[in-house]
Amino acid sequence: MIVQLNGERAELPDGATVADAVKVVGIDGERRGVAVAVDGEVVRTADWERTPLTDRQAVEVVRAVQGG
Repeated sequence: MIVQLNGERAELPDGATVADAVKVVGIDGERRGVAVAVDGEVVRTADWERTPLTDRQAVEVVRAVQGG
């Protein structure tokens, strides 16, 4: 399937979940400070593994960064 991942076209396997998209952007492991929205709706961290993606969805993955 093809999705928009952080504004870029990305191909994910059929049946991919939000957790799979998070891994594709390079976030694997620590989830604190990471937020995901699918088609503008925030997905709770606890739901990442069980939230399937479908063709042409827009997925935004952001990580909060602290600094000054």
